[in-house]
This record gives sequence, structure tokens and C-alpha cells, in this order.
Amino acid sequence: MPRLSLYRPEKGNDFRFLDRVINEQFQVGGTDVFIHKYLGPVNPAAGESTPTTPNNSNPIPELGIQDLLFMENRDRHYDPDIYVIRGIYTLQDIDFNLSQFGLFLQNDNIMIHFHLRGIVDVLGRKLMAGDVIELPHQKDEYGLDDSLVALKRFYVVQEVTRPANGYSQTWYPHLIRAKCAPLVDSQEFKEILDQESGDEDGSTLRDLLSTYQKNLEINNQIIAQAQEDTGKSGYETQHLYVLPEKEDTGTLDVLDTTFDSDASTTYLDASLVLNSPRKDYYVGYLTGDGVPPNGAPYGFGITFPGSPVRGQFYLRTDYLPNRLFRFDGVTWIKFEDNVRMTNSTQGGTQTLDVNKIRNSQKSGFINNTNTATIAGEVVQERQALSKALKPRADN
Repeated sequence: MPRLSLYRPEKGNDFRFLDRVINEQFQVGGTDVFIHKYLGPVNPAAGESTPTTPNNSNPIPELGIQDLLFMENRDRHYDPDIYVIRGIYTLQDIDFNLSQFGLFLQNDNIMIHFHLRGIVDVLGRKLMAGDVIELPHQKDEYGLDDSLVALKRFYVVQEVTRPANGYSQTWYPHLIRAKCAPLVDSQEFKEILDQESGDEDGSTLRDLLSTYQKNLEINNQIIAQAQEDTGKSGYETQHLYVLPEKEDTGTLDVLDTTFDSDASTTYLDASLVLNSPRKDYYVGYLTGDGVPPNGAPYGFGITFPGSPVRGQFYLRTDYLPNRLFRFDGVTWIKFEDNVRMTNSTQGGTQTLDVNKIRNSQKSGFINNTNTATIAGEVVQERQALSKALKPRADN
């Protein structure tokens, strides 16, 4: 009696019959998938290439590596022709995940099944990581902007495997499964995003699909709002009221009152309100702004004015940082220094270079160029941990 077995050492008629049936199922129940075939990395410009780059010597350009240092292909070349093949995947809803820090999309990766022999006949090879696929049935004809072009949906292939359900009774595979992620505007896909959008106005796919410009606008708005809320380093004290003082005692005496027993009335000494504070009582991290308290008027210049009056403020702009003085009736006394600087390099209140006068704990720590003398040796105060904590051998 002959021995029955579906497995054969070679792919026989049973395999070919099942393979044709499976391929027909893709033609009947699958959807068109446009494939942008990856042709390999673009040779970098002279002087920028890695000396050991095997692009020219590799018989299979798709397997070449542009940068062996970072093991990546930043400049990719794609076939200008579009290949069409049928694929099958499971549609699923894309949900927003609010459980983490920020807003994340879930289920945005898809798994697409292709017929193995069919895709080899079309592409000349198997699907591989780096290929870009386009799903025409996912076009959005009703965008929120004023564009009349249907927004296309692109995915990039990340992994290609053989699924378990792609094997038939002959123990040979018929399917491959591609893990695809949404395409983003990056250097690798420049050739694809530079293609015409179809709007016949010279626009490209990048103009319609990329969120780069929108992200820049959002980031600029965030920076502008941050500069509006905290435009300068340190603490804001201009909105805080400083109690005036008596010039003779120097005590906080604005609420000092006199009591008339006959009229049973409490009187406030109005002359105290006219006296400017002799001291800055709101002292902290970078609180000096060179502005007198309580909105008192003041002048500025490189020399003190003549015939000053008691309690007058004056800002000397020839000091770095600018210094605010108060006249006590005899001499000009230092009141505070203008140490509050802008947190960005887009402008400042000083006429000098903002990058040189900007002051904060962060900039002073990161850009610390001071030196210190330890045991007769001059060392840099900013030291890397690898130098500050040197290992010592056990003797």
C-alpha cells in the first residue's frame, strides 16, 4: 500500500494548486496596495561618505548601508514607478491614549498580508523594511482645510515575517506579513514627499501630509506664550508694594497713627506716603530689575544729575549690570542691580549682547568657565564625572 503524505521534499502539484487558490482569494477579497519600491541608499556627497561604505561593491543595493557609524540609511532612493498588488489586513479603530504623559495614538500600526509568490512576481523580490506602501482606499476626500486634493495614506514597512496562518498542509509558506507604521516627514522619505500632490499648483505631498510646519507654528506659539508669562529670569517684584519709611528712624512706620481723645478719631500721617523706601525688602533669586518700588519716577544716564532731592532714584547705565541708586540727602546709595535678563536670545533690555549678560542659575551652571585653585593646581570648576571620580586601583 503506498504511503500517503502531503509533504514533499520539493514543491509539487499540491503546493502549486493551493498557491493558486490562495492567490485567487487575494484577488477577490483583497484591496489594492501601491508599493514604492526601495532601491537602496543614495551615495552621499564627496567628503561626507563613510570610507568603508559598501554601496558600490554590494551586488544588492537594497542591502547596502550608507552610514556604518550610525548604521542607518538617511538618504533613500525609491523607484519612480508604482507597483500595484493586492493585500489583506484587519481594519481597526485608532484610539487616543490619555493614560500617559501627553496624548498618544494607539493601534496606528497595521499588519498587512501579501501573497508571497505574487509580490515576488511584481517587485522582483520580497517585501522588505524600507519599502513604502500607499493605501488608495484610505484617501480622505473631505479634509478640514481648503485643499481640493484627497489626502493620501502612506505607511512604511518596518518588519516582514512569515505568519503562522500562511502555511498550507504542504508545510510550505504562501504568505508574508508586513508590519507597517505611518510615514512621517523625515529625511529618509524625501523622494516620496517631493512628488506632485496632484493639485496642479506646484504643491508637493509634503505640503499636504507633513505636520512639520504646523509643529513649528505650535512650538513658536508656545515660546511666545512662555516669553509673555516669564519673559525674564528670576522673580517679578514690580507688582509688590513696599511700605514707605520715616527718614529719621528708618522703621516701617506707614501705619503709625495718632489718636485724638477728644474727637475719638485716628489720623494717618500722610507725609509718610511721600517718602520712598530706603531699602529693597524683596530680595531673592534675581529679583533686581533696576526699577524703583511702588512705581516711583526715576531718571537714567551715565552721570548723576545735579541738585537731587531726598528719596530720588537714578539708574546708572554705565554699570554692568545697570545699577539703581537712591539719594539719601547726602550721597547716592546703591539700591539694587538690574540682574533680571531675558530667558531667550531674541532680545533684551540691555544694549549689550544678550548672550554675554544673560544670567540665571541654569546658564551659570552649564556655561561655567570659572577655575579654582586646589592644592596649588588650577582646575576647571566644571568637570565631567569621568574626570572628577577617577577609579583607583586597590593596592
